[in-house]
Amino acid sequence: MKSIGVAIVSFNTCDLLAACLGSLRRCTLPLRVVVVENASTDGSAAMVRARFPEVELIEPGGNRGFAAGTNLALRALCAGEHPPAHLLLLNPDTIVHPGAIETLVAFLDAHPRVGVVGPRLLNPDGTMQHAAFRFPTLLMTVLDLFPPGEAMPGRLYGSWWHGRYPQERLGDRPFPIDHPLGACMLVRRETLAQVGLFDEAYFMYTEEVDWCYRVRRAGWAIWQEPRARVTHVGGAATSQFRARMFVALYASRMRFFQLWYGAAAARRHRAIIRAGMLRLTLLTWRDYANQRITCDTLRSRLWAYGSVFHL
Repeated sequence: MKSIGVAIVSFNTCDLLAACLGSLRRCTLPLRVVVVENASTDGSAAMVRARFPEVELIEPGGNRGFAAGTNLALRALCAGEHPPAHLLLLNPDTIVHPGAIETLVAFLDAHPRVGVVGPRLLNPDGTMQHAAFRFPTLLMTVLDLFPPGEAMPGRLYGSWWHGRYPQERLGDRPFPIDHPLGACMLVRRETLAQVGLFDEAYFMYTEEVDWCYRVRRAGWAIWQEPRARVTHVGGAATSQFRARMFVALYASRMRFFQLWYGAAAARRHRAIIRAGMLRLTLLTWRDYANQRITCDTLRSRLWAYGSVFHL
């Protein structure tokens, strides 16, 4: 039986990474796990060496970002004469439920034209976390930056218009999607070989969207298999530098529009984002005037919004 490759990129998530790796030990399939440790300062590398000797640890010597780190892990997993048939891309802030990997593998094995499958993600309290998405649109950007509030129903955010799949809440039946959340997805090695690695120009965010867009263009299908369950804490690896990550998020989104949707759509996308940054700047000054935020928060937000405006 061929092993399943597992690629994890970690940055200052020591305790969460330990829980994630511990959950993988419950899998009944043979796993080959590679962790790329992006120069954390919380003892993550030492923890892996001490507690998980079966894990292959790669230390690139600096934080190269998620896409580059993932590529390091994928190259290591695919090297040699007997690479794994499937590759699980997994965030360190996840807990893989018993049977989840087996369910995802069985789905790929039963559907030869599916190149990627994602599980149902759960919040730590057990509630459903959105994990199935459409590719980005201008309307999604408008809804993100100009929330409808009372003008339109709040359920709009769980709708097709905001990039969600309503059937995600309707039971355990698998369904086709544009892309899963990058926290967990199982990839067919044949698909990876055809499409190529992640675009390392994305330091963080949107890299899995870009890659899945290429997967779909190459003719492969992408599905969610809700019977596979994974708990996802969410945001743990990025909470240390929220302002910089906010800028990285919009830089990555702009890059995606420029690459795939053409110059006209990219210009409209940029205009919407700039208008949104002006709105957020005004709201931030209002909150500061009403003593809802500190001076440090004011500076951090204004720097982030200004940086995105000038991208």
